[in-house]
Amino acid sequence: MKTTKIAALVAGAALVAACGINLIPSKDDWYAMHYYVMQEYEWQAYKQLVPEARLEFQKLFWTVRSAYAQDEFDKRVEYCLKTFKRENSRQPFNVDRAHIYILNGPPAQVIFQQNDAWGIQTGTATAANAGQFSGSSNDRTNEDVSANTSEVWTYSAGERLVNYVFQFRSPSSWLLQQSATDEGRWRQVLEQSNKNGFFAVTDPAAYKQQLEALKAMKEPPKK
Repeated sequence: MKTTKIAALVAGAALVAACGINLIPSKDDWYAMHYYVMQEYEWQAYKQLVPEARLEFQKLFWTVRSAYAQDEFDKRVEYCLKTFKRENSRQPFNVDRAHIYILNGPPAQVIFQQNDAWGIQTGTATAANAGQFSGSSNDRTNEDVSANTSEVWTYSAGERLVNYVFQFRSPSSWLLQQSATDEGRWRQVLEQSNKNGFFAVTDPAAYKQQLEALKAMKEPPKK
């Protein structure tokens, strides 16, 4: 799928309503890792840049955001690298659960729906414990992936609770399930709040000028 189509899908709320959102181009690790915290104008600029300019873009990206946001992003990515590697060994950050975790942070609560032999387990995840889910002593999560059939992640969006349901698909995928219209709207509110608030650009006007300068860069002549 072409990048332009992916951008259009996401901009059109694929992130908040799609049944499975693992559509990010996988060859560019940096882009796949940062895609969901980027603004749409950043997507558009990045795909127009020559390789040298993309490297400059990557250096610039965090200089226009808060140091705290960068530190938290790094922690979230590190968690994804450790937790979701069974699902995507090369890019654990490029799966549905990782996309939501990187953008929204640790959920306030997680409900594990498991096979009948193990019943239902619940757990909580907070920034304080880096998203580690606590459960009962017989919780088999992370021991046997076939034990789980779905996970429900709950976040707080103001006075509203927002749920994300990830369904297990053999052999090792977890796909974000399509939400009802109202639920999807609140997911979008939460995600835009994080993208435009927590991961906000400090000076968008000056930043866009810098991006225009990067667009003007040309590939060096081949020797």
